[in-house]
This record gives sequence, C-alpha cells and structure tokens, in this order.
Amino acid sequence: MNRKELFNIIKKKKSFLCVGLDTDINKIPKHLLTYDDPIFEFNKQIIDSTHEFTVAYKPNLAFYESQGSKGWDSLEKTVNYIRSITSEIFIIADAKRGDIGNTSALYARTFFETYDFDAVTLAPYMGLDTVSPFLNYENKWSIILALTSNKSAADFQYIKDKKDINLYETVLNTAQTWGSTSQIMFVVGATKAEALTDIRKIAPNSFLLVPGVGAQGGSLEEVAKHGLNDHCGLLVNSSRGIIYASNNIDFGKVAGEKAKELQVEMEVYLGDKGLL
Repeated sequence: MNRKELFNIIKKKKSFLCVGLDTDINKIPKHLLTYDDPIFEFNKQIIDSTHEFTVAYKPNLAFYESQGSKGWDSLEKTVNYIRSITSEIFIIADAKRGDIGNTSALYARTFFETYDFDAVTLAPYMGLDTVSPFLNYENKWSIILALTSNKSAADFQYIKDKKDINLYETVLNTAQTWGSTSQIMFVVGATKAEALTDIRKIAPNSFLLVPGVGAQGGSLEEVAKHGLNDHCGLLVNSSRGIIYASNNIDFGKVAGEKAKELQVEMEVYLGDKGLL
C-alpha cells in the first residue's frame, strides 16, 4: 500500500486508528478455548467488529511466536482473513527485527513475501544495513523505532551527543536519508506526546506509528494536537483497550464499540485539521 492509498483510506474511514492484535491465549475469553484455533477465532471476531473503524491492524509477533508453529498458523490465517474481507487495511508486523546482511534480507522476505504484510517494525541499532533490504520492496514500509514509551527508553534514547542532540533525534534525522516518506515511518510512543512537536520539526512529513493510547495512558487528544500533519501522518494504536474491553461472549461487540469511540474522536481532529 502506497502513501496516497493509505491517506485515502484515512479520509474515507475518517480514522487513523490501528488496532493491536496482541492476542494472549491466557487472556482471551474462555469459551474460545473449545475452538481448534482459539487465537484465530478471537482475532476473527475482533476484526469483524472493528474493521469498519480502523485503517490498520498490528499483530505483535511475540504473542504468536510463543505458541510455536500453531501460533504462526494463527498469524497467517489472520493476515489472510483481513485480506479476504477488505482491501482497505494496512497490516503491520510488529516484529522489531534488527539484524544485517542475509538475515535482514530473509526477514524482509518473510514479512513481505511469505506473509502479506504492508509494514514491519525495525530496531535501527545496527544502522542502514538493518533497514536496506526492506526498502527494496515497492509499496512496503519500514517502521523504525525512534522514541518509545517504556521507562527505560531513557537508558539510550535520551543520550546526548556533543551538539546536545538526543540519540532518538539522530535516529530520526539519519533514517530519513535512507528512504523516502513513502517507505519509512517512525514509532513514537503516545506517552511522549509532548515530544511530538519537536519530532514534527525533524520529520514533518513522515508517518508516525503511535502506540500507547488507552490502557497505557496515552492521550489521543494530545497526540493529535502535536502530531497531525497535512496528510494526517499518524497511525495511533490501541491494543488492550479495545481487544480486551470485555472478557465475555460479547467481546467482539464491545471491541467494536471501543474502536468506534476512538474513530469518532479521530474524525473531529481530522476535521479540525481540514483533512476531510
């Protein structure tokens, strides 16, 4: 999916919501455990109830890898199911891969050929070699970790160089030289919303994947205030606040209601920005 197509879907759905499919076998409703593939059944019902209000899904691969080969099967079925019901969804592999050489090239093949993802999250610690194989795929995206929400992000991300520039700012500046704004996005945690103003000065035209709204305490209003640009430029992720809003048989319905609440709020911010 290219940049123009993504923006058109955002305008059509009046939403920049990404739903995180962090599907934990120990947290899903117990009645699903009677299914042959409980994880896929959970995802299917979440997708059925939320796809009208979201522009993206983001499976976190750790939840699938932890289940071994069954988990990978569930992931593949989930991606294929999304593709079967709509062409208007951007699918992100939240994999946080970060290797070089043939290893990186094979990761790119995994997510862009074996599995039909639109994007993959990447850790840039090893530099351009980490990202370059992913940039060889047309209309696919590398989403680079820049500023994250976790407390220990300060261990490295706020280290300053001799010019008083934070390491995360160096990542933003340098990674933009690796590829275009149609190839590269950045991860910026929602709990760091106050930093978005400065981040927009560094990367005014880039899309930002912003996790942490909802259960992690991030404010959608603040993220929109500081992060929206002339092409929206945001994919705001909510995981637990949507998919685990109910643990009963109505979990899908409740998830849809929570997704709609966020979509309605997003519509206001998009309208205020003149993007609808």
